[in-house]
Amino acid sequence: MEIISLVSLWFIPVLIAFILIYGTYKKVPTYESFVEGGKEGINMAFSIIPFLVGMMVAISVFRASGALDVMIDWMRPGLERIGIPAEIVPLAIIRPISGTAALGITSDLIAVHGADSFIGRLAATLQGSTDTTFYVLTVYFGAVGIKKMGDAVKVGLLADAVAIGTAIVVVTLMFG
Repeated sequence: MEIISLVSLWFIPVLIAFILIYGTYKKVPTYESFVEGGKEGINMAFSIIPFLVGMMVAISVFRASGALDVMIDWMRPGLERIGIPAEIVPLAIIRPISGTAALGITSDLIAVHGADSFIGRLAATLQGSTDTTFYVLTVYFGAVGIKKMGDAVKVGLLADAVAIGTAIVVVTLMFG
């Protein structure tokens, strides 16, 4: 265990030193390259901000309007018949949109139901097995100027649906 701690402590500084030494050896102006990369990073951050703000506003409006609660209440009877707790639906809906919001929902579910409960285990498994599809598409595709995201959205949402279904089946079989 001590070796892992030592490696994790020194990995980044050694990697940075290696890159600087190798760049100097290859006669690359390392400091100027670093500054230029920093400028590009700041420009990229500023180009992403409108996409992030739009996505966060949409999430906030959806949750604050009560539309999420209405949808969950509508789905509850069918979900209970097939053994899926309705409390997990907000996490399954929000996770493809925002990792931070999903982490908040996961934390709330674990705080209310307990980490060793079926809902707590299912929430943790969903949190770890799905991705922030819309966030990734919005930020990364928006940053590089890709406008046609149709196929990427379909594949990302299909992967999320498979991950959600698999998480429910696995947690039910293991702990249900």
